[in-house]
Formats: sequence, C-alpha cells, structure tokens
Amino acid sequence: AGMDNHTEVRKFILLGLSNVQGLQQLLFVLFLLLYLSSLLGNMAIMIVVVCEPRLHTPMYFFLCNLSCLDIFYSTVTVPKMLAGFLLGHPQDISYIGCLSQLHFFHFLGSSEALLLAVMAYDRFVAICNPLRYTLLMSPRTCLLLAAATWAMGFLHALMHTVMTSQLHFCGPNHIHHFFCDIKPVVRLACSSNQLNLNLLSIITGAIVIGPFVFTLFSYLYIFSFLRLKVQSKEGRRKAFSTCISHLTVVALFYVPVMSNYVPPSSRNSPKRDMISTLMYSIVTSVLNPWIYTLRNVEVKHALKRRLFHREL
Repeated sequence: AGMDNHTEVRKFILLGLSNVQGLQQLLFVLFLLLYLSSLLGNMAIMIVVVCEPRLHTPMYFFLCNLSCLDIFYSTVTVPKMLAGFLLGHPQDISYIGCLSQLHFFHFLGSSEALLLAVMAYDRFVAICNPLRYTLLMSPRTCLLLAAATWAMGFLHALMHTVMTSQLHFCGPNHIHHFFCDIKPVVRLACSSNQLNLNLLSIITGAIVIGPFVFTLFSYLYIFSFLRLKVQSKEGRRKAFSTCISHLTVVALFYVPVMSNYVPPSSRNSPKRDMISTLMYSIVTSVLNPWIYTLRNVEVKHALKRRLFHREL
C-alpha cells in the first residue's frame, strides 16, 4: 500500500449541522445573513482604515489585519455549509479539498489567536508607555509583528496538514461536522491517530493558551496602571473603552477555542465541538466589526465621513 495509503478514501461526506429538512432552509437564511454581515462589516473597516489618513496608526493596522483574517476565516467554512443547506443533503468533499479546508481553517484561526495577543501588546505600549510608543511600534515593527502572526499560523497549520496526510483512511468517511476539522477527520483514520491528537492538544493548546495568558496579563497590567497612574477621568474612560472592546473580542474568540482544543480529545462530543466552532469561526467574525466600531468614536466618524460624503 506504501504511497497510496491515504488515497483509498477519495472523498469524505460532511454530515453538517442538521439533517432536519424544515430546519435547513432556516439555517441557510440565518448563515447567509451572518456571512454577508461579516463580509460587509469587515470590508467596511478595511476600506475606512485604508482611506482615512487619521487611522493610519498601529492599532488600526492590526484591526485591518483582523478584518482580513475574519473575511477569509468565515469563507473557509460557510459557503460549503450554505451549499449543503440549499441542496438539503450531506456534502461530499474530496480528500484534497478536505485537507485544504483543514489547512486554511487552522492557518487563519491560529493567526487570529496570535494577532489578538499582538493587539493587546499594542494597547499595553500605547497606554503604559506612551512616550516610547512611536519608537516601539514603528511601521517596520508593526509589519514584522503582523507578518510573524501570519507566518506562524501558516506553519502551525502546515504541521497538522502534513500529519493528517500521513494517516491511512480506508473505511468510514462520514465526518460529524460542517467542515473538515482535525479531530473528526483524524478519528476516521484506520492507522493510529494518537500522535495527531497529542499534537493537537499540545501545540494547538500552546498556540491558544500562550497568547490568551499574555493578553489577559497585558490587560490586567493596563487596568491597574489606569487606576493608579492616570489622573484624568477622560483619559481613563477612553483607554478603558478601547480595552473593553478588545477584551470582548478576546473572550468571544479564545473561550470557545479552548473548550474545543484544550481538553483531552477523547471526552469531546461532536455536537458541542460544532457549536463552539460556530462561535469562534462565524459569530466572532460578524461581531468583531460591530464591537470595534460601536465603541470607537474615530471609526464611527470616519465611516460617516465616507458614507455621507464628508459632510461632517
């Protein structure tokens, strides 16, 4: 069997979220609306940041990266899922298609986990070390930090993709999920999958928990700094406002991710995995633009100026 180990199963069948006929049309409409609002919201942020010179700062540069990641992230899974709802039956996906989906999902997801930590570092420097901010967060540093998050995300996903491609698939090909996630795919392997599951727990756990802990400590430090060192009420309020919006995004993203990948892999139920995946891959990408713009006066003004032809 040598090289042809994994070609015995040529396609997988994604069982999706629900097989109840009446529910499928409802889910189609719901996810289509969520997907469109994610695309529109994130594109609006990217256009405003690019077109508005006042927003050419590190914070908005990273926000632009986040919006870009969110657009791609939801596009990896949602269109295929929508097609399944529309056709009303489980979706076929080729072996190569499945590996590609798995790769891009983990590439974009881990890049986002790392980017949120970079954004926390940016706020930490801006609030706690404002005099050295332009020096520490120079355009070159920002570019390097952004490039590093994308590159690390890509390498992390590549490891999982290569490891999954080494497995031997010979029998069952029904995936209890709406896309090719590592756990449900690896569970179908006929050869031993223990190494894959261990890597998932250890490496992916580290990629999620590391940035999460770093982010949490950054904000704890920021909050204590604001309470003890910042005298002006207005300055404090403004800083708190930005941090709260960041923290909301952080919680919405990291909590469901950790519930998915950090516990020992044997205990998880496919249903629960699917719900938490929906939370951080689709719902978060819809909410991010709203959380950032609704709490942000600068972005709101810039949007109004762009939409209503600079009347403001």
